[in-house]
Amino acid sequence: MTLMLRAAEDTRISARSAPPTWVVVALACAGQFLVVLDVSVVNVALPSMRTDLGLSAPGLQWVVNAYSIAFAGFMLLGGRAGDLYGRKRMFLVGLALFTLASVGGGLAQEGTQLLVARAVQGLGAAVLAPSTLTILTSAVPEGAARARAIATWTAVGAGGGAAGGLVGGLLVDGLSWRWVLLINVPVGAVVLAGAARRLPESRAGDGRRLDLPGALLVTAGLATLAYGIVQTEAEGWTAPATLVPLCAGAALIGVFLVVEARNRAPLMPLKLLRLRSVSSANAAMFVSGSAMFCMWFFMTLYAQNVLGYSPLDAGLALVPSSLAVVIGSKLAPRLMPVVGARNVAVLGTLLAAAGFGWQSTMTADGPFLTAIMFPGILMMAGAGLAATPLAAIATSGAAPEDAGLVSGLVNTSRVMGGSLGLAVMSTIAAARTGGSTSGEALTAGYALAFRVSGVLLLVGAGLMLVWLPRKISRM
Repeated sequence: MTLMLRAAEDTRISARSAPPTWVVVALACAGQFLVVLDVSVVNVALPSMRTDLGLSAPGLQWVVNAYSIAFAGFMLLGGRAGDLYGRKRMFLVGLALFTLASVGGGLAQEGTQLLVARAVQGLGAAVLAPSTLTILTSAVPEGAARARAIATWTAVGAGGGAAGGLVGGLLVDGLSWRWVLLINVPVGAVVLAGAARRLPESRAGDGRRLDLPGALLVTAGLATLAYGIVQTEAEGWTAPATLVPLCAGAALIGVFLVVEARNRAPLMPLKLLRLRSVSSANAAMFVSGSAMFCMWFFMTLYAQNVLGYSPLDAGLALVPSSLAVVIGSKLAPRLMPVVGARNVAVLGTLLAAAGFGWQSTMTADGPFLTAIMFPGILMMAGAGLAATPLAAIATSGAAPEDAGLVSGLVNTSRVMGGSLGLAVMSTIAAARTGGSTSGEALTAGYALAFRVSGVLLLVGAGLMLVWLPRKISRM
């Protein structure tokens, strides 16, 4: 009886000391915002970095690639580490590593230092990102409240990617390129202090140890695949520098799956892939991400290279699209209980496909409203509308002890799909342009990339309609 009373008292104390849900959601979303922002914020600073540090053209490309390869490669490992060692702990470790690497990158005096800092930033992001979604889903009960929280996480993440051009333009024009990295330091320090004080700890390791062979294989496989994908831009798809890492990465992933099937405590239980909610939502996220990720890249190029916008003007031109993705993300949880998560994802994907189709009619002298603003709003409103139900479906069917791993899988599908899509669409646009730098030729190349992306989204909508479960699974 005494033990029961003591347990009840401990429960009441825990309830009183637990932070408000909105605080947990805000901190998790702040971490996600920083991670996604750094994927795109450096793009407008690349010319200044090249001038200041004397980077070569390939070196300039690796300022972006070093981050994205480390980010994609370590994501599943970061998610499982959160399950085993604590989601809050991994959030803090990842954010601290990310913030310290931002200091190193911002103070870099030569190109090598900057590239190392960007790779460490990507590693920190890979540890941090899965924990942001897992902390959020652990803190909010499944149902309408969780759908709204995931919508906020989705909107903040998409907004971070969209805001990169604007934030980067403001910082480069007003201060210097170094501040696109140094701005992470005060923000990261504030979030780190708040997270250390207010985030609850959760884990589901049950005394299990990390599957080291599986961790090494999947990390090496994903990183090698990501390296092969980014090589396509400089080397093409048939060059040995591209084919060798692509084949090696695929082989490592194959060995990883064999090892996991025989392991009693695998890094990624293959039973997860047999869950319809997990496999279908991640496949849909990969396909839709491969089309939607390239939108910001080509819209920025179109605005600057064809229409003559400055980096800051290009960032401002995409503000309506950034707002649209937030609105779409926040509208999704209101529609999901009415028409179902699957139907909302399909609706959002079709809306985005319509926007991509409209954008593919672009001309070399297109007016802002019909060449950038309205099609951009359609594309990104659809993206926000689709991403929230896909994330909710993907995280709904897994057991609590696998929540971090599933969150890592969600982020991996999005990043790998986006990287592959950008590489493919860049190749398509370059082939159509034929090496010409005239406005008409560039526009024709960008338009073809948008047209192919629109078709890919239609395929993705069909995939969602057939494969996604009608209802979200509840554990």
